[in-house]
Amino acid sequence: MPLSAINQFCYPTPSLVKTKTPTSLKCSFLSKSLPFPLTKTTPLTLNRNQKFSLSIVAMSMEAGVGLMGTKLGMMSYFEPNGKVVPVTVVGFREGNIVTQIKTDATDGYDAVQVGYRRVRDKKLTKPEMGHLEKAGVIPMRHLQEFRLQGLDGFEVGQKLLFEELFKEGDLVDVSGTTIGKGFQGGIKRHNFKRGPMSHGSKSHRALGSIGAGTTPGRVYKGKKMPGRMGGTKTKIRKLKIVKIDNDLRVVMIKGALPGKPGNLLRIAPAKIVGKNIPKS
Repeated sequence: MPLSAINQFCYPTPSLVKTKTPTSLKCSFLSKSLPFPLTKTTPLTLNRNQKFSLSIVAMSMEAGVGLMGTKLGMMSYFEPNGKVVPVTVVGFREGNIVTQIKTDATDGYDAVQVGYRRVRDKKLTKPEMGHLEKAGVIPMRHLQEFRLQGLDGFEVGQKLLFEELFKEGDLVDVSGTTIGKGFQGGIKRHNFKRGPMSHGSKSHRALGSIGAGTTPGRVYKGKKMPGRMGGTKTKIRKLKIVKIDNDLRVVMIKGALPGKPGNLLRIAPAKIVGKNIPKS
């Protein structure tokens, strides 16, 4: 059957199926008694003024509510048995207050919005000030959401304390912006090897070949080449909390964290499949 004959009977129908094909073909000449199974589709009701998106991306849920902190630097921590552990010291400014609770009925998902770092009123825009004044909280610079499976025990204006959410020995996921290093070459950015430095070599730190000639006649997407390095959001997972100092209001986390001292960090419980995150 020619393709033109199929086109006059088939028309695309939007559906919410997790398949590689964004639309399913609904044909008038197809019957239910087919030797092969058809994809089960769920119809989507659309308004005339509503835009239709073919792909639906589900946001990832957190293992629990977290908070924000400020990186102070690194140091060596001596455990009681004498072992030296490299740790990053994280401090906390005024903030970590619940500014909004989003529910599935009002926003389509359950989440807790947390504010951090108090600033002067003139540092924020009027929409930002209006949002915080509606919640009855102090003006804060940073607002972040933690999408949760349940919202029991949270209320607007509630202050989150690190010692109440975490304890020593817990594993956390820390997110932050890495240090920007500007435009760098392939050796520093991708750990390429350099060429010979002597015996007449003229290729020391050059990138080298980036592809074949006639075939394919182009550079493949994703080819590692020189470019801007750093300055991107990074998450380091399953870091251990070594020490919580309530007097100094700091916490020591094992290992290195993204960014330089003074950088904003997002600390959340580590997502462990089968323990606090369902397998499916």
